[in-house]
Amino acid sequence: MSDAILAAGGGRRGGAARLLAPAAAALALLALPWFTNDYVQYIVNLILAYGLVAVGFNIVLGYLGQLAFANTAFFGVGAYAFGILMERYGLPFWAALLPAALAGGLTGLLIGLPALRLKGYYLAVVTLSLGELLRWGYIHGDTLTHGSSGLAIPPSTLEFLPLPEDAQRYYVLLIVGGLVLWATVNLLRSRVGRAWVAIRENEFAAASLGFSPALYKVAAFGWSGFVVGMGGALFALLIGRVAPESFDLHQLLLQFAIVMVGGLGSVVGSLLGALLLTAAPEVLRNFPGAEEIVFSLLLIGVLLFMPHGLSGMLRRVFPRLRERLYRSRP
Repeated sequence: MSDAILAAGGGRRGGAARLLAPAAAALALLALPWFTNDYVQYIVNLILAYGLVAVGFNIVLGYLGQLAFANTAFFGVGAYAFGILMERYGLPFWAALLPAALAGGLTGLLIGLPALRLKGYYLAVVTLSLGELLRWGYIHGDTLTHGSSGLAIPPSTLEFLPLPEDAQRYYVLLIVGGLVLWATVNLLRSRVGRAWVAIRENEFAAASLGFSPALYKVAAFGWSGFVVGMGGALFALLIGRVAPESFDLHQLLLQFAIVMVGGLGSVVGSLLGALLLTAAPEVLRNFPGAEEIVFSLLLIGVLLFMPHGLSGMLRRVFPRLRERLYRSRP
């Protein structure tokens, strides 16, 4: 009897300890704007935006296993849809976020159709070309996009929150990004996520288990477009301006590097990669040339010595550490 009581008491203490860490992390995130200056707050906001973009990109690249580079297309469509809805149609920023993400999702569904017939390098070239074609449209679509000069995002503040503008944006990024991340994690844990991983491992075996590769591939591109499109809208909100040069090949390489450094097929890895590759350039900004050198060496080092990225390294160094978020090793 006493053993049972002790066991129950230990279980309650263990449960309380498990809840303590997430609660402390949540409180730290909520209190962060009160302990940072404007510059640090801007970097934190940028990390949150790129973290969401990396998670969306990893859905296609890591979980589905498709060599597709349509992320800049989703990113740009989400950002431009957000900017156009605010600048041209006068929507408040909170009302423009979901339509912008849906525009990215629709673009994902359309781009996902070639993925049904193309694989490997052919799919990579086609999706890369589509991103560049959209960028050409941004430059020449003067009526909606204002061409090469880009369009300015109207001021967007939360009047009921007496905080600096960057702090207000932080809470928007934290709440919206957290909700999209929560939905993504639950989707990856569901039958849909298992189907994506099964298709990545063996498409024919997945079909024999009752999964429709065509349907799930298009769904993966659609959800990836939605998540990255939301990231693009939040990026536009943060930067305050949408211009074609924000969606070029440099942006593609940055997002690809974030996913590779963090780890393919890992939500937590995507967030870690965004943290490292967004913060490091800002630290090295005062050292001319160091940013490009460190960026290149970091990417080469990860590909050679950490093929599973930062998330894989953490699993090796800390065997007891397991991601609570859904993960699958590529």
